[in-house]
Amino acid sequence: MRVGLLECDHVGERYRGIDGDYLDMFESLLARDLVHYDVVNGEFPARADECDAWLATGSRYSVYDDAEWITRLLEFVRSVRAARTAFVGICFGHQLLAHAVGGRTEKASVGWGVGAIDTWVEPTSSDAVLLYMHQDQVVALPDGAAVIGRTEHCPIAMLELGPMLGIQAHPEFSTAYVDALLDARVDRIGPEVTARAKQSLERVGDADDAARVGRLITSFLETHT
Repeated sequence: MRVGLLECDHVGERYRGIDGDYLDMFESLLARDLVHYDVVNGEFPARADECDAWLATGSRYSVYDDAEWITRLLEFVRSVRAARTAFVGICFGHQLLAHAVGGRTEKASVGWGVGAIDTWVEPTSSDAVLLYMHQDQVVALPDGAAVIGRTEHCPIAMLELGPMLGIQAHPEFSTAYVDALLDARVDRIGPEVTARAKQSLERVGDADDAARVGRLITSFLETHT
């Protein structure tokens, strides 16, 4: 199975010593080599069937930003859906999926979702402690989509639409990387929210929840290719 990684951003140079860039993180999470496309810098696949499946990363940008590469990427996601090719979106990629095919993404009225957060995930209907780092979130589903994951702060934390899957959490992130981002974003997130988020990281411990989501992604892609 040839999986294409749509790089919607890159890890800042000062943080790459933690877990590398997004390509490194996702190859580690999925335990496989990925074909990568630097879409944030204009490098796009020629066709939706160039790979057997697609994975879109997180980003500092918003899917509703007026940027040429985002407009082009939204069109590409629509072509992926038309071709019924498997697609998984993470954070920005999750919002991208919804926004491209009739849903809606907005700045969350509840503020930042950061740190280790309890997430209800189908089909087990059990909580997973997953890492989050976002301001935007999906607020309206595309027609035909189903919610398969939610948190108290994010009612549409995971969605499924045929062979397309969206996940707001960051299973590819480590607690060390999230901790570094929190330190750098105190002014943006706020000291109280940041402090609670940093404390929440202690809950991750040896939990295998991120790895479980990684296996869910792999299974989803294999089922739909």
